[in-house]
Amino acid sequence: MTKTILSLCDWSGEWPKPYREAGYDVIQVDIKRGGDVRLMEKPDVEIHGILAAPPCTMFAASGNRWQRSDDDIRDALAIVDACLRLVVITKPVWWALENPVGKLTRYLGKAPMYFQPWMYGDPYSKLTGIWGEYNEPAKAPVENTEGSKMWSNYGGKSERTKTARSMTPQGFARAFFKANP
Repeated sequence: MTKTILSLCDWSGEWPKPYREAGYDVIQVDIKRGGDVRLMEKPDVEIHGILAAPPCTMFAASGNRWQRSDDDIRDALAIVDACLRLVVITKPVWWALENPVGKLTRYLGKAPMYFQPWMYGDPYSKLTGIWGEYNEPAKAPVENTEGSKMWSNYGGKSERTKTARSMTPQGFARAFFKANP
């Protein structure tokens, strides 16, 4: 039987890519793909794992200079809550929710794991927390030769910037897959 992975709030498909390549069924739910995780009903298939990457715009420390209204935070938390609801109702073998370091800790507590892309073979920095129940991936560090390319290459609030910043580092995606088949 083929295993099914839910990939939530992940327009790019980078995080579940190793699962898809290995023959898993991947159900990708993202507003840009026409699916809203807040409206997702319980899947009628057994879910093996959940990868959740809710939008970080309201939570990332890099956005601290912009004022956030209570409505903005409430809307962002509704997406996080929807991801966690799917964990509760599907009872996957493992699950992980990622978000860059920032304000999400106020609502979920400290993440059990934090990583930098350079720790998994991608030579740049972007401190990211991973909440959930999963096996921690083995590290394969490289030198951080690009620094914080998210800021230097993708500063600002354009759609191009948001898309680039939201991509899961490929090295981390592969390491996570190996640790959580």
